[in-house]
Amino acid sequence: MSLRFSVLASGSTGNAFYIESGNEKILVDAGLSGKKIENLLGQVDIDPHDLSRILVTHEHSDHIKGLGIMARRYKLPIYANQKTWTAMENQIGKIPIDQKFHFDMETTRTFGEIDVESFAVSHDAADPMFYTFHHEGKKVALVTDLGYVSERIKKTVEDADAYIFESNHDVSMLRMGRYPWNVKRRILGDSGHVSNEDCALALTDILTDRSKRVYLAHLSLDNNMKDLARMSVTNILKERGFEVGSRIELHDTDPQEATPIYEV
Repeated sequence: MSLRFSVLASGSTGNAFYIESGNEKILVDAGLSGKKIENLLGQVDIDPHDLSRILVTHEHSDHIKGLGIMARRYKLPIYANQKTWTAMENQIGKIPIDQKFHFDMETTRTFGEIDVESFAVSHDAADPMFYTFHHEGKKVALVTDLGYVSERIKKTVEDADAYIFESNHDVSMLRMGRYPWNVKRRILGDSGHVSNEDCALALTDILTDRSKRVYLAHLSLDNNMKDLARMSVTNILKERGFEVGSRIELHDTDPQEATPIYEV
């Protein structure tokens, strides 16, 4: 068995990620309507009845919009840390006590065939955390919604087979765009989102010979474009000696369309 995953949706309008190994089928975040999440799962031939559980990264609506609906409809256990539970409980409706579980920060839990490691990120939420997924020497890292990539995070996520990595905005587009200054300052700050350039610079520190694929994630609809993000990241990686397109592949993500299932 191997790790297989799909970025179901990624962006400010909603986020959801699917990963499986064997009979363990995990949904990370449910930031779209229940109907839309079902549709996205259907795009990659996953029956939502087969899901094992839902992991939550943080309480922002683009990560939990459909969480309560999916959990109640399919009797799925939800895992989040204590501060995230406190922050999101009023947003997701009533969840039966036997479906509520804690996943502490900076810990590893084993679900079926998958070891899941949680790690803290700097973002303006109660206690945001993301995950790396491990199975028989394979590693997939999910890294979005963070203002900067610390050395501690780099150490945690380095040497993965595949990355889903935030490339939220082009700094020039953001600065020149229509957002009010307080929003721009939030996005550019240490608790905001990672730019195309900072994404690329972080990748140069963590990619290794085993790293084969990077999905550029959580792109802003207003302050970025797929082609621009891919070009910006590609140029910096190539300047640093990485063979983009041959040894390392860059892939887009989309707020409305799931990526094909990829196996590592």
